[in-house]
Amino acid sequence: MIKNIKNIMTVLLVTIAGVVFGQIPSAETGTFALTNATIETITKGTIQNGTVVITDGKIAEVGSSVSIPQGAKTIDCSGMTIYPGMIDGGTQVGLIEVSSDPRTRDNNEIGDVIPHIQALTAVNPSSVIHPVTRVNGVTTVLTMPSGGLFPGTAALINLHGYTPDQMYAGFKGAVLNFPATGRRGRWDRRSDEDIKKAAEKALKQLNEVWTKAVQFHKIDSASGGKDQPYYPEMEALLPVVRGEMKLLVNVNSANDIKAAIKWIEENGVDAVLCGASEGWRVADEIAKAGIPVITGPVLSNPTRDYDRYDRPYANAGALQKAGVKVAIRTNEVENARNLPYHAGFAAAYGMGKEEALKAVTIVPAEIFGVSDKYGSIEKGKVANLFVTTGDPFETKTQVKYVFIEGWNIPMTSRHTQLYEEYLNRAPGVEK
Repeated sequence: MIKNIKNIMTVLLVTIAGVVFGQIPSAETGTFALTNATIETITKGTIQNGTVVITDGKIAEVGSSVSIPQGAKTIDCSGMTIYPGMIDGGTQVGLIEVSSDPRTRDNNEIGDVIPHIQALTAVNPSSVIHPVTRVNGVTTVLTMPSGGLFPGTAALINLHGYTPDQMYAGFKGAVLNFPATGRRGRWDRRSDEDIKKAAEKALKQLNEVWTKAVQFHKIDSASGGKDQPYYPEMEALLPVVRGEMKLLVNVNSANDIKAAIKWIEENGVDAVLCGASEGWRVADEIAKAGIPVITGPVLSNPTRDYDRYDRPYANAGALQKAGVKVAIRTNEVENARNLPYHAGFAAAYGMGKEEALKAVTIVPAEIFGVSDKYGSIEKGKVANLFVTTGDPFETKTQVKYVFIEGWNIPMTSRHTQLYEEYLNRAPGVEK
């Protein structure tokens, strides 16, 4: 009875919130001409006083001498700059709504080896986090499951659409939480011996799972995929074994990164290192291995008490200067909107603005194999872009327009609604 009352109250509160703050307006489609702007193409330099024409969800034209199609809606962007939509290389956006409420969390399923669990199927297209994130210029995110050894398969999504399939941006990758040999945090009170045993057990499990996956691949290849027993875990790892899908390897400490590199090379895996918070300690080894890195969060604390305070800020730049292909992630849910500020800190602490901008646009697109569609402003690419009053890495900058797959996205979110609500509040009337 009490449980039912709580559920009813939850529904009422959600309904009341919808009435108070209203619905976010629908996006607008059509042909648009963004004129008189500075255009940061990322791959083709900067265009002054340029125009971007958007038609059928694509960038139809871009340049300083562009003819505007008849019937196009013209948006004067004088004094403003157009950037390609930013890509967050690692989040749980769409999988979690309220972190403290287990009923709204779909990021962590039961089981250690569940690569067949698809993050895309769990994405909530109606999440209030999507508008909050995209109005800051983040148009695309990789949403990743978490949990055990192989917690599932991540998916790249655009932050607009009514169904997960509509949001899908063309990349999936199996996730591996590489066995860690260190403590999980300051609260971890295990003895050094217990930590060592746990790491050895996890590595043994990883090797056993991988051996099974390789055997499954051989049997599947020999039989032409016929008469195979139902084994969804191994079926999900088949593309990884065959080099058809990337393995996203979450790993952070220097020693674990070196162990992960060795494991990746021994097994011939097409991998990406994710996190790599101590990547700066082994940057040369990563560069030599030729493995790309999606690092972050940048806005974090040092991994060791004796490290400089700015090590997390400088990590991306150190990796990039060593020759590593580096993208940036927030590893956030509600605060994935802060991706530009993570990149801004990386830029200020050694990476430089140009490389930091690439690390949240074209580089993640290249790592995910979708650079033919996303990551830069070029003719024929998907029209994911945003228009600002200044440098997107600075908090004072205002994002004025956002386009996702050619849709003109309303600049409304839960944050803007709360701002308007309390900006114009009237004192309560006493009775």
